[in-house]
Amino acid sequence: MTLPTHVKLVEVGPRDGLQNESKTVSTDIKVELINRLSRTGLRVIEAGSFVSPKWVPQMADTAAVLAEINRAEDASYPVLVPNMRGLHDARAARAKEIAVFAAASETFSRKNINASIDESLARYQEVCDAARAHEMTVRGYISCVIWCPYEGAIKPEAVLRVAERLLSMGCYEVSLGETIGKATPGEVQRLIATLVERIPRDMLAAHFHDTYGQALANVFAALQLGIAIVDSSVAGLGGCPYAPGATGNVATEDVLYMLNGLAIHTGVDLAALVETGRWISDHLGRAPASRANTALFRRSS
Repeated sequence: MTLPTHVKLVEVGPRDGLQNESKTVSTDIKVELINRLSRTGLRVIEAGSFVSPKWVPQMADTAAVLAEINRAEDASYPVLVPNMRGLHDARAARAKEIAVFAAASETFSRKNINASIDESLARYQEVCDAARAHEMTVRGYISCVIWCPYEGAIKPEAVLRVAERLLSMGCYEVSLGETIGKATPGEVQRLIATLVERIPRDMLAAHFHDTYGQALANVFAALQLGIAIVDSSVAGLGGCPYAPGATGNVATEDVLYMLNGLAIHTGVDLAALVETGRWISDHLGRAPASRANTALFRRSS
């Protein structure tokens, strides 16, 4: 088990983090959040999603957000796209990267996007083909890679099938979403061990939620098996409306604090990230879920 020397952090706070906020977050706040995150050194920042405003009203202003952010030359700002209509809107907003969202659980897929796994993959094939024809890069997500709130334990082979389909469509990497935050490090390593028999490690990303307090341990477990891409959310923002009881994504500050202690390079400024996490939490009217943020803020006060 050799730890990577570099890790790419994929910041999902502005999309996955904010999408479930019950109170509308203004476009100006979203733009400022993304700009602040860009200044920390993060180079992949989810900027929003082109889904129906009926289902995710918080993301209804994604086009306006993309029009107003200061795009760093060496950074990407992917947006979630569920179908061809969403792709059309993403192109009109000058998005250069999109993400498609599948699931390893049949029940979750139907509740989340009202389609079976195979139906969703057929839809994404058309989206991926069109995106690549317009020189847009595509990232794939898989939900419920270890546990499902409806079906229970998910077999690694089910995840492998979906991951290979997404990669065959042209996704440059696949993010493994542990949606309900129930998995433990041993389960994470069993999943990854199965996947890397057929998929290169550098095409897999870890995406953990912290419902059971296991997210940071699960990140370390993934690092031990050579995974060097980690999704995280500033201040631990997030949750999932289709996963009852699921709490936020693992906090970017907590992951970065651990990576710094392991001498793993990210290019991200922890102090600036803590300040950003504190800023967005103040606007949302609550304390950051990140323990590192809380501890480091107290030390600096």
